[in-house]
Amino acid sequence: MTDKKIKIHIRNNHWKAGSLPCDLEGEINNTITKEIFEKKLKVFPEVKDKIEYLIDWDDDNFESSLSNSDILLGWNFPTKEIKNIAPNLKWIHVISAGVNHLYPFDWMSEKCVLTNSSGVHAKKAGEFGLMSILMLQSHITKIVTNQKNKEFISLLSKPIAGKKVIVVGTGSLGGSMIKHIAKLDVEVIGVNRKGRSVDGCSKVITFDKIDEVLPVADFLYLAVPQTNETIGLIDKKRLDMLKPSCGIVNIGRETVLDYKALCEKLKNNEIAGAILDVFSQEPIPKESELWDTPNLIITPHVSSDSEGNYVEMVLDIFFENLKLFLENKELNNLIDKKLGY
Repeated sequence: MTDKKIKIHIRNNHWKAGSLPCDLEGEINNTITKEIFEKKLKVFPEVKDKIEYLIDWDDDNFESSLSNSDILLGWNFPTKEIKNIAPNLKWIHVISAGVNHLYPFDWMSEKCVLTNSSGVHAKKAGEFGLMSILMLQSHITKIVTNQKNKEFISLLSKPIAGKKVIVVGTGSLGGSMIKHIAKLDVEVIGVNRKGRSVDGCSKVITFDKIDEVLPVADFLYLAVPQTNETIGLIDKKRLDMLKPSCGIVNIGRETVLDYKALCEKLKNNEIAGAILDVFSQEPIPKESELWDTPNLIITPHVSSDSEGNYVEMVLDIFFENLKLFLENKELNNLIDKKLGY
């Protein structure tokens, strides 16, 4: 790198319906303030004198600032004409793990790299995942439905040992949950793109082999990003392969699972229960059938966000990468532009 300072444009987003953050709490939790940025900068004194930065909101100074920026740090931003708007842009870091909202990446120049914040969600997501599976094992989705209907019905359950949990997506989110659930003497079968082995799994298969394990699943846990390979992965045909006693959790993306078909199966008692944390439109419209579907618990996209220190954890990843960037080394958490994750 030359003696010229590296410029970072930091884009915060005000909350609005249909986007993330989708409420004020989410906005607060995802905002990179000058105070937080400077606090983290003190931990990395070796980069302090080599950078300059602008913290901004939405489109306030987006085009003018990006015109001479080397790095963009944020979540959602307009991609049209960005090659012309930001000719010096070399690196974009997204403050979430998911980058599907920016796909396909044909708007990026070849010289520009994209990284995400994968790993920052792992601890919280693992605990949420364990909780969700145990809730399904204890019939909590049905108990909540009975409560709404003012029905006091005893629903007994056994310890979870011996059950089969199919985990689709064994990266940082799914892998974190697997470490917890595997300690409870369940059989965990992992599903990922390459069939690579995962600690805690009795076996791991590729996506194209998923039909072999769906009929034996006691729980189906979905933790995959939205890609061309995962869109529509669990469609009606595959839902029909599941046992009526199976429970489903989705913390990945709605596009992976056919929610309409799932609602029908829940209404017909053909699926034991479901916990859904992700939705293509957030907040969910008030007229959505999801709200009134029995044996379904809706959580408002909170499975993996840590209260209070989320941005600080993101900045830990960003600054470690910034050190590598300044040293002309390969960055961590690189997104494969062809695969979409």
